Amino acid sequence: MWRRVAAAFAAMLCIFAMGGSALAQSFLDAEFDPAIPTLSEVVGHEPGQRITSPEETESYLRALVEAAPERARLVRYATSWQGRPLHYLVLTAPQNMTRLEAIRADMANIAAGRASNGDALPVTWLAYSVHGNEVSSTDAALMTAYHLLAATGDERVERILSETVVILDPLQNPDGRARFVHHFRGALGTVPAGDRQAAEHDETWPSGRVNHYMFDLNRDWFTLSQPETRGKVAAIGEWNPVVVADLHEMSGDDTYFFAPAADPVNPNITPEQLRLYELIGRSNAGYFDRMGEPYFTREVYDLFYPGYGDTWNTHQGAIGMTYEQGSPRGLVWERSDGTVLTYADAVRNHFVASISTAETVATNADRFLADYAAYRAGNARGKAGSGAYVVDLASRRWNAESLGRRLAAQGIEVLRRSGPVSACGRSYPQGYIAVPQAQPAAKLVRSLLDRDTELPRGFIAEQERRRAEDLPHELYDVTAWSVALMSGVNAELCNAAVSGEPLSAGAPIAALTGGSGEFAVAVPWTDSGQARLVALALREGIEARVTDEAFTKDGRTFPRGTVLFPAALNSPDKMQRLRVLASEAGAETVALADSWVEEGPNLGSDAFVRLTLPRVALAWDEGISQLSAGAMRFVLEQRLGLPVVPIRTNRFARADLSDYDVVVVPDGSPREQFGDSGLRTLKGFVKRGGVLVAIEGSLGAFSGGDDPFLSIRREAALGRTPQEAKDDEEGKGGLAEAVEIADEETYRGVIADQEALPDTLPGALLNTVADPENFLSAGYDDGAVVLASGSRIFTPLGRDDGSNVLRFAAADSLIASGYVWDENRRQLAFKPYLMAQPSGDGLTIGFAYDPSVRAYLDGLDLLIANAVLIAPSRVR
Repeated sequence: MWRRVAAAFAAMLCIFAMGGSALAQSFLDAEFDPAIPTLSEVVGHEPGQRITSPEETESYLRALVEAAPERARLVRYATSWQGRPLHYLVLTAPQNMTRLEAIRADMANIAAGRASNGDALPVTWLAYSVHGNEVSSTDAALMTAYHLLAATGDERVERILSETVVILDPLQNPDGRARFVHHFRGALGTVPAGDRQAAEHDETWPSGRVNHYMFDLNRDWFTLSQPETRGKVAAIGEWNPVVVADLHEMSGDDTYFFAPAADPVNPNITPEQLRLYELIGRSNAGYFDRMGEPYFTREVYDLFYPGYGDTWNTHQGAIGMTYEQGSPRGLVWERSDGTVLTYADAVRNHFVASISTAETVATNADRFLADYAAYRAGNARGKAGSGAYVVDLASRRWNAESLGRRLAAQGIEVLRRSGPVSACGRSYPQGYIAVPQAQPAAKLVRSLLDRDTELPRGFIAEQERRRAEDLPHELYDVTAWSVALMSGVNAELCNAAVSGEPLSAGAPIAALTGGSGEFAVAVPWTDSGQARLVALALREGIEARVTDEAFTKDGRTFPRGTVLFPAALNSPDKMQRLRVLASEAGAETVALADSWVEEGPNLGSDAFVRLTLPRVALAWDEGISQLSAGAMRFVLEQRLGLPVVPIRTNRFARADLSDYDVVVVPDGSPREQFGDSGLRTLKGFVKRGGVLVAIEGSLGAFSGGDDPFLSIRREAALGRTPQEAKDDEEGKGGLAEAVEIADEETYRGVIADQEALPDTLPGALLNTVADPENFLSAGYDDGAVVLASGSRIFTPLGRDDGSNVLRFAAADSLIASGYVWDENRRQLAFKPYLMAQPSGDGLTIGFAYDPSVRAYLDGLDLLIANAVLIAPSRVR
């Protein structure tokens, strides 16, 4: 194998020695203008010879623009968490560049469903490296930019630049790429190693795939939680491209994937769009056939979940596509079939796909533009539906307001009406957020706001057949993403006309305040804005009290979890600062003139306890899911305003946790990294009064042994007898026998008494039922909608051990949205989602599934706040 790797690397060096254009000239017939600088002349290496860093990428883009300002323009559209710039490069012919603003304005006309004034040109958007360790595509972007600017006598290039505007987004995740490049260059030896075991291919935690907060940015398109995504979505909204190709990498043993996509296809995608996928795919196939490069289509990568760059853009009327290149994860990769994949191979293939895609749009410019215009205009006329989705502002007001702004940021028309008002026979005392169906982005509106997006019946039947034959199902991601449900609100379809003022994405959420609060200011525990206000106030030393019982004051009932800021305990300056913080957070505060209540506890009751800012540690590093750790840290720090200290998992064995009130252990399998010493450290922390919050897979580390943190066991599949108890990767004790709980009576019996897994559940939104006596369920008297996926199902806690704070609903009312295998539905019924078990002076809290996943369940923010912000004071 070494001889093959050495030969492949030598051949790659030979190509580079032939000159900057050799890689392109090997399959595209062109001469190159020496006035346009090569990558080698600017940063010192050819495309595919070395992995170009973010800083080198920017340097080269600037050099290209300086050399050809009449055909190239560089635009900064965002800044990453770590301060790195994100740019896109506009490429078009000189005669188009002089009227670029007119072209963009007319594309906006068409996108709005209006007739073109004749200035429009189709825009092709090519995006690269949304996953920072999928490195070859960025170098392919640089190669594409060079070819489009430097190639002379190439009819393809002339057609592309004259008939279209091409926009390259060469690096969507600069922080992740910088992490990967630093790792790779630090591990690289004299000659690159093809062995997949080599350090250069074996990334440390976290990998370069994710951004600073360890988000998968290709799952953030409609969530818009990260600055990289918000900037990109805004930029695409300014240009309204007719094609968006997102170029990725996959396993190094794979070849190349391009459209058409695999099943299932989202039902909101039109037949006309599917025909254009076929057109582009055939063009790509022609180029790959001429190169003798194998590829595949219609496998693995589907068009169902609208949180990807392909499906989200397709819902806007573009042709959104995922391209996947087998990844060398470095410069050379030994494939399992005995062949060798080089970085130059990967860069070349992505470059060819880029040129092919741009050429297809240019050759069929009128068709792409006409189909896009018809799609947007038809939606605007109400072809996709009439009426509007209406969200009541009286329930979880802040989350409803935030949802409206998030939708508006995606180019969706959103109306806001201040109350009281009536619509569709219902009254809205505080007004509503309304999203009309008759608008250009109607298909995206439906996909995001419909309670369910149905999977094709034929596809479901095939998956059930596969499961019956013990074959894996073919669902690639979640089956439910109803954004209203995930925000903890309901979006009801109203078929009558609704009215309101257009809501801007950047409009601040207005606070609801009134009176000076001579006795206290109350913060009802109702939504994310309330939790953020409380955290920010505690950070500034403002004294607070929290109740675990509801009370009625001046005819208004304040729910359990309500926080009071007494005037007698705070200076006038602090009370004024509280009002400022409430305004900044967009929260609701209620002024209380005195302490008398009509019902419920007074301030002096044991129901009220002093609330202090908790000191929070987060388990970090190997053994922990980087996605879960990043999402939880993001929700705590950025959404709720709680500072977090990450502690590496192998440090817990010798850690001093006396300075912390809460330790959060995200999803993962950290038992090995903690070791027995680390688990003893955490056990002592809890017994001394600490709060341990364990999530999903990490529950296995805390639920086994003779003295478990949580007296639960993971269940086997229904109808299977588990093996004898044994040590496994998640802890001691093995699996519990599966029990189907059919009704409330059986559930009560299970909690009073005391090696096959359930089939993997594609993500679905499920209903839960709350224990109203536990403070951890404050804000969720009617239960919560949660996301469940995977195969973990746990036995309920016995009454003597603790509380099942939130349990899944009965089987017939379990599913809020999505598709659930029947046996999972029956087995999940009445099983715990949120558990709490006292130990010594402390408390262990367990989430069966991650409430912070992808940061898109903001409807669960109060649940996280209960566990992390409120629990330490309540336990104390």
